Amino acid sequence: MTDTSLAPLTPEAITALFTRADGQYLFARWGRPIVPVVFGVEDGTVSILKGAIEAVVALAGHKMAETDPELGANLMVFFLRDWDELTETPNLDRLIPDLAPLVARLQQADANQYRAFRFDQTGAIKAAFVFLRMDDALSQAPAETIALSQIVQTILLWSDTAFLGTSPLAILQPGGPAILKPAIADLIRAAYDPVLPAQATDPAHALRLAARLPRPQ
Repeated sequence: MTDTSLAPLTPEAITALFTRADGQYLFARWGRPIVPVVFGVEDGTVSILKGAIEAVVALAGHKMAETDPELGANLMVFFLRDWDELTETPNLDRLIPDLAPLVARLQQADANQYRAFRFDQTGAIKAAFVFLRMDDALSQAPAETIALSQIVQTILLWSDTAFLGTSPLAILQPGGPAILKPAIADLIRAAYDPVLPAQATDPAHALRLAARLPRPQ
């Protein structure tokens, strides 16, 4: 996919960001306040992650809460050293169906991250589960970059191919902190326009998103 960090996203580019590998257009945003919980890291990293979540939620014009009345916490982030830890986590198989086959697939693919979503009756996101296996690549990334990347990829249901070969983040200076690409930030804001539906399967939805992006000066 073409890098669009410095240019407005075209309707075609937006369509691609929400068109899955099987050709289906599928968009969804959160329909309830986000309540995060983080497992497997020290308190300092938890605060970094929650700070990134708060920043992106504020960008979207969405809300956070102290508890979800149905689930308690609805955004769960797990930091792992090995995928086997998932099958050893009590009751996780109740949240993630077919957990053992999933772990086998992740191991075979040598994956370092996986995200799963749950949806309410309207199709809006009601819960998300983020799993990060801290391999060499992730271990070398700053905690702030990991946190921002994960919440950006969780604030919307992007295509499963949306950020292959590119990133929603940009680094302006070598060694400097990563920032959210302006075009992606504008798209997130547009996606949470209350006039738009929380879930969409018609590619024409991308045109409605494009119409809400800032126009070039």
